[in-house]
Amino acid sequence: MMIRWLCDALRVRGKFDLLLVFLFGAGFAALPVFALTPSLWGFAAASAVSYAADEALHHRAPTFVRRLSMLQVDRTMRFAVRTLMLLALAQRMDAPRAVLAVGLALFCAHFAMVMLYSAVHHAIRRRRTLPVLVRNLDMSEAGIPQRPPTLLYRRHLRKMLHLDLPAHAGLLAALASGAWYPAYLGYALTGGLAVGAVLALLLQLGRARRMPRREEVISEVNRQLAGHRPEVALYFSFAAVSRDFMYQVNMWIETLEQLDRRPLIILREHPSFQNLSRTSVPVLCVPKADDLAELELPDVRVVLYPGNAGKNVHMLRVAEAKHVFIGHGDSDKLASSNRVSKVYDEIWVAGRAGRDRYQRVRHAISDEAIVEVGRPQLSPIRLHEDHTPGPLPVVLYAPTWEGWSDDDCHTSLIPMGVTLVEKLLAENVRVVYKPHPLTGKRSKEAAAADRAIRALLSADNEQRDAERAEAAVEAARPRLKEIQARLDELAGRHGGDLVQQTGDARVPDPGNAAEWRELHAEWHELFRESRGPVRHSVILKQLPTLYECFNQADVLISDVSSVVADFVAGLKPYVLTNAQDLPDEDFRAAYTTAGGAYLLDRDCTRLPEILRSVREPRHDPMAARRRTLKEYVLGPDSPTSMTRFNAAVEALAAKAEAERAENETAATDGARPRDLVFPQQRTDSSGPAEHADDPAPGPGSARSDRPVPAANA
Repeated sequence: MMIRWLCDALRVRGKFDLLLVFLFGAGFAALPVFALTPSLWGFAAASAVSYAADEALHHRAPTFVRRLSMLQVDRTMRFAVRTLMLLALAQRMDAPRAVLAVGLALFCAHFAMVMLYSAVHHAIRRRRTLPVLVRNLDMSEAGIPQRPPTLLYRRHLRKMLHLDLPAHAGLLAALASGAWYPAYLGYALTGGLAVGAVLALLLQLGRARRMPRREEVISEVNRQLAGHRPEVALYFSFAAVSRDFMYQVNMWIETLEQLDRRPLIILREHPSFQNLSRTSVPVLCVPKADDLAELELPDVRVVLYPGNAGKNVHMLRVAEAKHVFIGHGDSDKLASSNRVSKVYDEIWVAGRAGRDRYQRVRHAISDEAIVEVGRPQLSPIRLHEDHTPGPLPVVLYAPTWEGWSDDDCHTSLIPMGVTLVEKLLAENVRVVYKPHPLTGKRSKEAAAADRAIRALLSADNEQRDAERAEAAVEAARPRLKEIQARLDELAGRHGGDLVQQTGDARVPDPGNAAEWRELHAEWHELFRESRGPVRHSVILKQLPTLYECFNQADVLISDVSSVVADFVAGLKPYVLTNAQDLPDEDFRAAYTTAGGAYLLDRDCTRLPEILRSVREPRHDPMAARRRTLKEYVLGPDSPTSMTRFNAAVEALAAKAEAERAENETAATDGARPRDLVFPQQRTDSSGPAEHADDPAPGPGSARSDRPVPAANA
């Protein structure tokens, strides 16, 4: 318990990182003691420990390092303290005044070189900016210069500060031997390397001055767009964007690639561009609204929005296109039927459940604006009948996050997550734990429960043939890293900064798609085999994918979220957590996806009985309900979701073209063009709100008596 408390307080992951923190602290605390004693060998050991622990913590515990910086104990300060203690040691050991004077001058000059290097580095970064970042269009004619070499550019502060090592080592060697030439040699090496590094970076500053002007870049982007002539754009913005949010876009990439019309992806924040998955679709990242307004997109007929955000208004102003809210999941949360969606021409939902969900705001959203298109991205999910069980039941626990406020909080982590995992371990099952990417971003309680669950699974793994399992994981790690590096390269995230990636952008090789699929499959197979059939897994990264976790699981335990609606596609048993212990009838009435779910109480007393549906497949009373619910939530199996989605795009694009032709005719005849504003804007002037599509409670699940409209209605 004490170790867990210390890990939480210091923001480190486990015992090894905690040991590094203690070594780090002990090393720095020992420096003044050994300097003043004086003890040469004690000081040398403490200095080495402080160097090594400091570097290791930067890799393993960056949150702890950031905490140190907040306390004004940043990296530069730590290096300065270590240097000051070294000079104190030399003075206490009666080093010649000349050695001390030259050393003091050298170390002062070194820190001055660090400051100058940082200033030049900042100047280069300030000049290496583009109004538009590009992927999958040929930008070879844009004249973007190469980024400075990695040796000079990346992690520059760390490298410059570590140039003090020759001077430190030389002075320690001189103190040990009594001969002072090693000290002068070390001083010369440190000074020479620092001056050489600054001069080399100054040469790179001249190259950075040759960056193309803003107008030239936008002109070249427009020239490339004129050649591609995109007709459908997916537009994404999020104020607090990070890799955690990019699932909202990445889930739609394969669907875009299969459209009959030419697609384009428009992003508004640099982190979105960095964390976008591999795609053959042209991608633009345009942070500023003024730059977005200068992009020429005359052929775009349909704009798709996976999320509601304030910056959506910068695209919604384009009256010549039709605007569609497609969302990033189909859940019972209030956000899946938000009145903000009325600013769009149409709202596309998976099935009848999505249409019925909007009944709660029917005074704001007309039924005609809702189109049922299915969920095209669910095709990789295997059906229950095609699943082969392993030696232990595999339980996928995928809790949602804590929401933006307590009113939106649907996560089971806080009230019952730790209890649930403890009881799952007692039932002798294999747990795959995949928390929502935003878990712990707002709630300390959720973050603490998340860490406790990881600790429980890690401890249980140590008892499950630990040595052989760990050996298999370590043996697979190099190949997994190699595959991941190649996947990043295929995704356009190869070496270089974002500007360099734009300069290197080219029309993608069609063969890359096949290589991507093969590497993806190999990564998942290797990951699966290395973990074995009994080892628990904690999934925190983009790989393995959520749908791959679905395919490996025998049963899902989750909260009210779109994860449940997607899992329904496979017809496997699933469990919804009822953390408030509502009566079953009330819970099922409140949440559509509960119609085919087993409900788990807060104390998890129903868990053994629920697991019977996995251990004894014939004892699965919810199977028939799941089949009925699947069509209600996700739509019919035929025609396919991709066919319906494509038909919806075609129908709306045709409508946009007809209205444009009518307006052009009216303008030619001198009449006032019709529908120059969005139809729904005529009755309400409200605009989209930040984060409007995030978790919130859902409406009731009463079915509508209206017939299901055609996909292109």
